[in-house]
Amino acid sequence: MDTPEHASIAELRAQFQAAETQVNQVIVGKPDVVRLTLTCLLAGGHLLLEDLPGVGKTTLAHAVASTFAFDFRRVQLTSDLLPSDLVGVSIYRRDLERFEFTPGPLFTQLLLADELNRGSPKTQSALLEAMAEQQITVDGQTRALPSPFFVIATQNPLEQVGTFALPESQLDRFLMTLNLGYPDAAAERLLLQGLDRRDVVRALRPLLSASEVGALQSHVQSLKVSSALLDYLQRLIAVTRSAPEVRFGLSPRAGLALLKATRALAFIEGRDYAIPEDVQRVFVPVAAHRLALREGGADARSVALSLLKRTAVV
Repeated sequence: MDTPEHASIAELRAQFQAAETQVNQVIVGKPDVVRLTLTCLLAGGHLLLEDLPGVGKTTLAHAVASTFAFDFRRVQLTSDLLPSDLVGVSIYRRDLERFEFTPGPLFTQLLLADELNRGSPKTQSALLEAMAEQQITVDGQTRALPSPFFVIATQNPLEQVGTFALPESQLDRFLMTLNLGYPDAAAERLLLQGLDRRDVVRALRPLLSASEVGALQSHVQSLKVSSALLDYLQRLIAVTRSAPEVRFGLSPRAGLALLKATRALAFIEGRDYAIPEDVQRVFVPVAAHRLALREGGADARSVALSLLKRTAVV
């Protein structure tokens, strides 16, 4: 693999497209989910996958880690997991006569936080600083996390036994929320006839390095966004704040998240500028989990889609 110093943006874009193709060979029949997952990665955000067990959430995380040569750790959230089990602890070394910090699984480039809403609220909150600041503080000392740092968390439906709803502050740390859903009949037949997905993932080869992904993350945020597009984005944000079915709409930080995702998708689509269709494709995944709805209304995704449809582009 070329290093960012020797590979042009055009070359890295071509490698990234090959990487997307490779992930699609593992996550069969879900090209939109794969593209939005990679959009989230390029935008420097974190991803929450909400779905039933067994539809490929964990496989998606493994495929991304293998394709981009990321250091990978998986944490299974349970009610008795402690914050220190994520962050790490300081252990006294008698031979050195001092405390030495032992990093936890947060010190990785791709962290899969499996069944996040089965963890206690205290453990969930341990992710806040890491996800927002890419650093953690232990015993008064701040420690930087690896770069890139990408969290993919999975969440089971809240009606399942033993789950804790994520607080709004935690949800806001996720750039996007996606659902994989069941595969269609053709994709499921390919899964049934093909190799075990674990074998497929083990056979993947890295197509971009972590440093190359970092270079692309820096580049995509310089993509051109016209004043007209910013006007459209602001109209969308405004309608979330005035809609009768919404108690609290998108915050300024959510608006920035929407802009980052728009730029990242434009790059993946092969352009150096963003268009309204980019905003429209990322709006629901970025906005739905951030909307506080009034009781008795539709689900957040339906509301976000309705707001998108009722907002004029020009």
